[in-house]
Amino acid sequence: MAALMGTLPIALGWGAGAESRRGLGLAVVGGLAVSQVLTLFLTPVVYIYFEELQAWLRRGRKNEEPDGDAAIAEV
Repeated sequence: MAALMGTLPIALGWGAGAESRRGLGLAVVGGLAVSQVLTLFLTPVVYIYFEELQAWLRRGRKNEEPDGDAAIAEV
């Protein structure tokens, strides 16, 4: 967040010769903002979906395994 705030003056065009540096500032601020969103919001969501997938796969595997009592009764 500090890097993003540090590049805001370049992106906003403050200071002498700022018109020539504005494009670079916008690219840096945009890249930092996108990386913040991916890191802070999207990554936890992906981990939650992986956890749900793992629980779903475990439920499916439990349904396929025969019961211990049923296997003894067959013998």
